[in-house]
Amino acid sequence: MLRRALLTSLLATPALAQPAWPTRPVRFVVPFAAGGPVDIPARFLAEYLAPRLGQPVVVENRSGAGGAVGVQAVMAATDGHSLLFGTGSIAIQPALQPDIGYDPLRDLTPISLVSESPMAFSAPVNGRIRSLPQLIEFAKANPGKVTYGSSGTGTTTHMVGALFALRAGISLVHVPYRGAGQMIGGFLAGDLDLMIGEASTVLPHVREGRALALAQTGADRSPVLPQTPTLEEFIPGTSMPIWFALCGSRATPPEAARRLVAEMAPLRDGSELAQRMAANGARLLLTEPQVLHARLEREVPLWRQVVQQAGIKAE
Repeated sequence: MLRRALLTSLLATPALAQPAWPTRPVRFVVPFAAGGPVDIPARFLAEYLAPRLGQPVVVENRSGAGGAVGVQAVMAATDGHSLLFGTGSIAIQPALQPDIGYDPLRDLTPISLVSESPMAFSAPVNGRIRSLPQLIEFAKANPGKVTYGSSGTGTTTHMVGALFALRAGISLVHVPYRGAGQMIGGFLAGDLDLMIGEASTVLPHVREGRALALAQTGADRSPVLPQTPTLEEFIPGTSMPIWFALCGSRATPPEAARRLVAEMAPLRDGSELAQRMAANGARLLLTEPQVLHARLEREVPLWRQVVQQAGIKAE
C-alpha cells in the first residue's frame, strides 16, 4: 500500500520533476545582417538576459529572402530554445509569397512586442513637394509622376507607401533600393520625390537641413519630430510604425514566454536601451504575448489586402 501511494503521488506531480526553462543555451535568430537596426537591440537583450536566465543567449544572423530564411530556421527547430528576433516583415512576407512555408498566426508563438518606431515621409528641401497635402494634390493631378523610395520590395517602408497611396487615392511610383543606406544615397542625389524610412535614419538629414519631414507613421506625434504631423491626421487608418518582436516556434513552451517577459520587464522604464531608443524616436514596449498576437491578427490580413489591391509582386 505504501509503494502504491508513493507511486501515485509521483505520477500526480510530474511538473515538480521537470526543470524550469531554459535548460540549455538560448538562440536569438535575427533574420537580417549583423550590425543593422534589428541586430543591435537583439544583442543588447541577449547580453542582458544571459545572467538572469542562467544560460548563454547567442545571437545568430540568418539573413535572406526578406527575412524568410531566419523565420524558417526557427520554425524548423524543435528544442524550444530557438527564438526569432524579427520585424513586422513576418506579417508581410506571407502576403507576398504564398508558398513561403509559414503562417505567422499558426506557426509562431508570440512572446513580446519589443519596440516600435515611426517611419517618416521625407522630401528633398529643394524638391517640388513641401507638404503632405501638396503631395496628395500633385499626385492626383499627375498620376504616376511622383516617385518614392523604400529599403526594398516587400519591406515595411514599401508597404506603408502602398497603403498610403491606396487610402489617399493616388498613384505613386515605387523605387526599391537594397537597404536604407542606398535609399538615402538616391534621395540625397535628387532621384526621388519622396523617401519613406525609419525615423532614426531620416532624422539626421532633417536636422541638417537636407530633407523635409512631411509626416510620420506613428499613432501620435514623435517627441523627436514634434512639429511633423502623423499620416493619421490626414488619412485615417494609416498609422503603421515599424516594430520589432520576439517569437518562438510551435515547440516553444509557455514557460519560455512567461520567463522572458518577466525578466525583460525592468527594462521598460529608464533603462539604457529605452533611453537609446527614445533618442531615435523609438519606444521600448516589451509587452505581454497577447499584445503581439493582436498586432499579427490585425496586420496579416491587412497586408494581404494591400498586396492584392496594389498588385504588388515579390522580386
